Amino acid sequence: MAAERVKPSFRDWALDGTPDFLRLDDDSDREAFRRWFAFLAEAQYFAAADERPSEIVDCAALARYAYREALRRHDSAWAGEAHLPLMASIASVQKYSFPHTPLGPALYRLRPGPFLPGDVENGAFGQFANAQTLQRFNTFLVSRNAAASMRGDLFFFRRGTEGMPFHTMIFIGHSQVAPSALRYVVYDTGPREGRRGEIKRLSMDEVLSYPDPQWRPVAANPNFLGVFRWNILRTGS
Repeated sequence: MAAERVKPSFRDWALDGTPDFLRLDDDSDREAFRRWFAFLAEAQYFAAADERPSEIVDCAALARYAYREALRRHDSAWAGEAHLPLMASIASVQKYSFPHTPLGPALYRLRPGPFLPGDVENGAFGQFANAQTLQRFNTFLVSRNAAASMRGDLFFFRRGTEGMPFHTMIFIGHSQVAPSALRYVVYDTGPREGRRGEIKRLSMDEVLSYPDPQWRPVAANPNFLGVFRWNILRTGS
């Protein structure tokens, strides 16, 4: 359905701050979003560093980029502007396409509380959100067991340090770029000592046995907040 034909419903059945007009209502749209989100994040790992979008500067920026671009109409015009190292053959989300949403380009919830009609234009949504904001207001907890992950889910971590206390990894599952029996996560390390961060792709075996235990997605790790899923994928009544 074209975005301009979407009649906004100000209902928020989950009371999570995400309006129902943004939720993806059917399985095909949810699967299309998952596949595009994971593909776009993984494709940046394979892209040359100087060819990546300049906006990707840390883990949250990678997630924001892949989320927004997963909701676009993936036509030839988009492909010409995306500058990806390779292209996927995946159907686009049909309910709406970015930036033609009832919220315009402001996709990310920025404050707590259920969605109210005034939130469309009172600053409750924006185009930027850090990792903490993505975790608190734009996703919901699925489990603290990484085995519950589905493609496109997020692992969130919180450290008791300044600088980058929140960190996220994107669970992409089986690669859509380089087929393998392994399942992977991708993430941006963020800038270090004035240098641009690095995008890494690790298998689940590698991340579960990561040398620094504070980055292992296991319930025994107090820094691991759990597996989170985007609110627009939330299903219910």
